[in-house]
Amino acid sequence: MEYDPSIKIAEDPDVYPPSDDSILLIESLDVHPGERVLEVGCGSGVVSIHCALNGCEVTAVDINPKAVDLARRNAEANGASIPVIESDVYGCVTGTFDTIVFNLPYLPVDEEGLLAKAWSGGPDGLGPLPRLLEGAPGHLDHDGRVVVVVSSLIEPHALHEALAPYDVRTLGELKLFFERLSVLEIRGFRGQSDFPS
Repeated sequence: MEYDPSIKIAEDPDVYPPSDDSILLIESLDVHPGERVLEVGCGSGVVSIHCALNGCEVTAVDINPKAVDLARRNAEANGASIPVIESDVYGCVTGTFDTIVFNLPYLPVDEEGLLAKAWSGGPDGLGPLPRLLEGAPGHLDHDGRVVVVVSSLIEPHALHEALAPYDVRTLGELKLFFERLSVLEIRGFRGQSDFPS
């Protein structure tokens, strides 16, 4: 997709704003009309809105109720029809999707609070990635994929272990002053809907 700077995104001090990683994710993600997309951790809704305006059927979730409210308002302001649900990863999600996308909280810090959940990935930086991957088969259609943003600041061994069972390819990268961001496409989930035995 192309990042569209004309999309109007209001901000809230308690919600992660659109940043370099958000734009990298949007520009690395190829979607097609009718594709069913679940965005976990939608924040302001900027990624979901781009997907919806490119013809996708989008569901967005966030653990932060302020993000849920903001994403709803931003979607409406841009003419995007997106159900936005308060949910911790898949907790309140039903149905299956072609693509699950998550701009993960990946900084290796342990901080508390709703806003901190937007960037704090715990001591190793993995944050909710293991839960996202473990729960994916129940929410992906056959040949579906998970697309995430990861950082070079994540503990490398922990990331390797988490991704080892899957087929992973890099869709995009961005080198910043103190880190390298990568958008990864993850496939090969056992137990996906209609997965051949």
